[in-house]
Amino acid sequence: MAEDRVFYITTPIYYVNDRPHIGHAYCTVLADVLARYHRLFGEETFFLTGVDEHGQKVQEAAAKRGLSPQAHCDEMQAHFRNLWPTLHVVHDDFIRTTEPRHEAVVQEALQRLWDAGEIYRGEYEGFYSPRVEKFFTAEELVDGKCPETGGEVFRIQEANYFFRMSRYQDALIDHIRRNPDFIAPESRRNEVLGFLSQPLKDLCISRPKARLSWGIPLPFDPEFVTYVWFDALLNYCSAIGLYRDEERFRRLWSGAHHLIGKDILTTHSVYWTTMLMALGLPLPRRIIAHGWWLVDRTKMSKSLGNVVDPLSLKDRYGVDSLRYFLMREMVVGLDADFSEEAFLRRHNFDLANDLGNLVNRLVRFAERAFQGRVPPPADREVSSQDRSLREMAQAAGPLVRSLVEALRVEQAVEAAMNLVRRINRYLAETEPFKVVKEDPARAGALVYQALEALRIALTLLRPVMPGKCTELLKAIGADTTEGRLEDLRWGGLAAGTPLALEGAPFPRHEVPSFEGEPAAPAAEAPKAPASEGPALVSIEDFQKIQWKVGTVVSAAPVPGSDKLLALEVDLGEGAPRPLVAGIGKVYDPASLVGRQVVVVANLAPRKVFGRESRGMVLAASGDQGPVLLAPMAPVPPGTPVR
Repeated sequence: MAEDRVFYITTPIYYVNDRPHIGHAYCTVLADVLARYHRLFGEETFFLTGVDEHGQKVQEAAAKRGLSPQAHCDEMQAHFRNLWPTLHVVHDDFIRTTEPRHEAVVQEALQRLWDAGEIYRGEYEGFYSPRVEKFFTAEELVDGKCPETGGEVFRIQEANYFFRMSRYQDALIDHIRRNPDFIAPESRRNEVLGFLSQPLKDLCISRPKARLSWGIPLPFDPEFVTYVWFDALLNYCSAIGLYRDEERFRRLWSGAHHLIGKDILTTHSVYWTTMLMALGLPLPRRIIAHGWWLVDRTKMSKSLGNVVDPLSLKDRYGVDSLRYFLMREMVVGLDADFSEEAFLRRHNFDLANDLGNLVNRLVRFAERAFQGRVPPPADREVSSQDRSLREMAQAAGPLVRSLVEALRVEQAVEAAMNLVRRINRYLAETEPFKVVKEDPARAGALVYQALEALRIALTLLRPVMPGKCTELLKAIGADTTEGRLEDLRWGGLAAGTPLALEGAPFPRHEVPSFEGEPAAPAAEAPKAPASEGPALVSIEDFQKIQWKVGTVVSAAPVPGSDKLLALEVDLGEGAPRPLVAGIGKVYDPASLVGRQVVVVANLAPRKVFGRESRGMVLAASGDQGPVLLAPMAPVPPGTPVR
């Protein structure tokens, strides 16, 4: 994406039949984070969000409340519009589908398609699902219910208008195949190609006013209103000037990226793309389908009572901690399990311990030893630790950029946090707090080195935590104006600048006791008392253990545990070994596939959370959790370790 200078990011426009929850918050915060990163990369950015206000569900929700549909929409849209600033979301536009600027574009597009023969009138008989506002054939129903929701369907026969979507099936398949990154992640791309392997039907794009009055009228037949999805999808174009400001539209549309939930993949990757083809418009650059936030591995649902309120979390623990958790915990494209315990552990370990304590130690030490100002740097690097820290800090920016552009946001966050952890190790290695007694100048140079690396780390984390990182940049005497990544060079911190920090940056929170969670199996045998000394084994006993290198071929969370992963590891035995490893708090399952690990291959099998584990993956006990052991160069699966 380096050659593209425009990054236009959109969220779905959210339906106003209910208030926003953590799923809405995640998608919108992710869009905001991506927009902020791309501004940091020097690109022109535009960020659009909004609400979908037409359709049967809105009409019914308004009727239940005794309100007109417009009054219902006016009230409900405010819940979304007012929430985003409290989550530090800064969008460039917020569109409502009841706005005249949008309705005019929808009617213009419909008229153009009608004039071109892309829409025709026909009789339709099928099963209608009010919940998803779609028609299904009898063959598509599951036990007589909606195949998408399991909800009730109604047999309907009526005249309607149809879009010739089937005309564009081959062209769409060709585009997806020629552009491997058009739909992300790859699993969703394959899902769409699988859907398109069956004959594509024409799309019913109208509803008779006698049945549904709340919608945009068809310009060529006012007795019908537009199908809500045909109306809603056009928001991505109506907001940026389609049919009004063609130069602006073309410029922004050239960098269009749609961020959506995986449940609306078909509407965006098939309905929307074929509509654009029929209108003679380019397709978006990318369609990115993210996963769902789950509670106990179950999708959040109002009917189940497991919906998480983002307002309560940010008010209790801080908006920046919530944004950090959302970005660090979920791999774009995969589901993630939400728990307050996981949130608090991420806050306490990553933010309070690693980042907050680092800033606090440096500022307090500078206040005592250097009159509360940034000390001067050394004339030259005098140790390998100095050089290593500088090189890691200088490499962090390009690394974060490559990860963000690959949509590995969680890894980009981890890369910045790894720099924070490296600064902590640097201070432990060089001990400026002791050196100051004998060599104040050297101690000052060490503190400068740490502060300068911290400035870079905070800048790279600022798209994720804009409020707190700006506050901490100011605390260490750094320039807080938003610049570009290419300008983030070593040595930008000015010596003599005052430092000031009020309170702990990230106060720790007690992790409540969560009942009902099964205890994880012990990772190792109990240690002998220290007084007994380490147990000794003979070489014969040691040689009984078979250590082998394996390649992970699949990884998935174990239901009911927040740290266990179920792995399948190729040990060169023809079929992969099932293993259970307690590494889920540190490693994302998707990042493990293809990775080599070291396995104790002749460990007696055992049941872990009802799953057979035939071996043990070896890991070191790191400060932040287990660190997997692996060969420094790839070797064939099954290679013995000696």
